[in-house]
Amino acid sequence: MVIDKQNGGKADALNLGINVAKSDYICGIDADSLLEEDALLKLMSITLDNTTEHIALGGNIVPVNGCIVDKGKIEKPGLGKNTLVRFQTLEYLRAFTTGRIGWSKLNSLLIVSGAFGLFQRKSLIETGGYLTISGDLKKDTVGEDMELVVRLTYQALTKNKKYRVDYVHHANCYTELPSDLGSFFKQRNRWQRGLLDILSYHRKLLFNPTYKQPGMIAFPYFFIFEMMGPFFEAIGYSALLIGLILGILNTPLVIILLVVTIGYGIVISLFSLLIAERKTVFYSNKETMILILMAIIENFGYRQLVSLHRIQSTFSALRENHVWGNQKRQGFQKK
Repeated sequence: MVIDKQNGGKADALNLGINVAKSDYICGIDADSLLEEDALLKLMSITLDNTTEHIALGGNIVPVNGCIVDKGKIEKPGLGKNTLVRFQTLEYLRAFTTGRIGWSKLNSLLIVSGAFGLFQRKSLIETGGYLTISGDLKKDTVGEDMELVVRLTYQALTKNKKYRVDYVHHANCYTELPSDLGSFFKQRNRWQRGLLDILSYHRKLLFNPTYKQPGMIAFPYFFIFEMMGPFFEAIGYSALLIGLILGILNTPLVIILLVVTIGYGIVISLFSLLIAERKTVFYSNKETMILILMAIIENFGYRQLVSLHRIQSTFSALRENHVWGNQKRQGFQKK
């Protein structure tokens, strides 16, 4: 069934799909995403566990940039030559193959990517679906994927329901990453605005023991590390620079701390790469070595640039309205 409707935004379109669907679960994907043939089956197979209700499931998001696509299928995975995409690939590896596996184990996963997510239809209807200004809650957001999962989690915990929100690391979905700085900054601006909006709207969860691990661990993590983290990082760099200029720092100790900090980030990236390659070989040996090199290089410019932009986006979000904006796309690389 294909439904032609007036453009009301992504959340409004997804709500229409929820209303007309008849199955127990519905799947939402982005228009520019490609699923592996058995990706949806792998997600659905998790719901066969009758001991608990799975209210949401997320797949593994893999950059399609650099992959060869033939007739809607990934003919050959690849890394691509764009430096910005390579940096983002590392971020995706860390976020999905280590971060979301960990949160899933704690049953505290608060994000299911809008690119590929499976949701229990009954729970979606009970919680009011995606936020829209025309809906019952009279609110819109640019972070609709995370906001929905947070609201589903809140509803389940309020009702003392035995539930699960899981990440399925071998259910692969390929999506295009921004390949130019303009599109990249627009995307990250939208992410930061969405995060700030969600943290404000659902602030009652923050450090609230009523909401168990999500309220005491996951939600505070997003507040402290994801929202405030860039500010802490900027303060740290500023203090370091001032200390070095004034000569009040122990230079050898500073060097040791920098090596440990950078080394820790590199280890996390390598660990993420190993997990990603365990089930599916995405990258050649040469591409793997490039990613290892990028894990070192990203600490000298890229991370600082992203943090500064997130700070700017936070201040911008406090002043302006939240809008999606357009992202420039190059399309899939064909055979």
